[in-house]
Amino acid sequence: MDYDSVADELYALRPEEFTAARASAMASARTAGDRELAARIGALRKPSLAAWVSNLLVRSSPGEVEPLLRLGEGLRQAHQDLDGAQLRELSRRQHALIRALSLQARQLAKEAGHPIGEGVQREVENTLHAVLADPEAARAWAGGRLTRPLDAAVGFPAVAEGARPQRPAPAPAPSRPGGKASEQQRRRLDRARKEAEAAERELRGLRDEAAAADRAAGEAKRQVDALQRQVEELSGELERIRGEHQQARFAERTARERARTADRRVREADRKAATAAAQLERLTSSEA
Repeated sequence: MDYDSVADELYALRPEEFTAARASAMASARTAGDRELAARIGALRKPSLAAWVSNLLVRSSPGEVEPLLRLGEGLRQAHQDLDGAQLRELSRRQHALIRALSLQARQLAKEAGHPIGEGVQREVENTLHAVLADPEAARAWAGGRLTRPLDAAVGFPAVAEGARPQRPAPAPAPSRPGGKASEQQRRRLDRARKEAEAAERELRGLRDEAAAADRAAGEAKRQVDALQRQVEELSGELERIRGEHQQARFAERTARERARTADRRVREADRKAATAAAQLERLTSSEA
């Protein structure tokens, strides 16, 4: 047992399973005589729902982690080197990708048995914005052990129409204009463009997956509705059959009672007939 493996296991659990599993891991560490490890495990905090969903996205879709981290690096570099028009285009792609990822996270949470509302989804989106804006936030998110959603207060500055991003004060250039500095800027521009194109491809793939999931959800809803109608029809038929069954049982009891009554009357008539026959025989014998 080691700290990292225990932490990874705990933060992969559903929120309602966290506390009991942490207590069990602490007990195991104490039993093994490692009180320091038990204390470190005890210090692990249960994640909020939004943090759990963010961790779930990292663990369930590892292929989404590296592209988002690369996009964040490209965007941070672009804010130093690119013009306003390019920044606005990258910002549009950034928001579209974050929205697609948050929808994917919402679907994953639903499949895991924890549907989330708009408030939690916004916290997940804020976390993704923070990942793009802040390298420390990006590393924390990629670790899959968040306990609270990340704060996106420190983000990219807005780029107004026709505005240009502020550049750092130029250092004394040892070479002539258009030399090494221009070549470095072109390389950074090419890299940012490639990363933005990769993010766009990722976004198209996620949109296709979301559309397929929507279609599957719609088909499942139609099947549920059809089955519900069948259940209602069968429930009505069952009630009708139960009513007929009760009526038949009542008719059976009534018929049995009438049969018993008729049987008693037959036996009584038999006794009367036997008595009358015997009396008639006695009278006949006395007259003779």
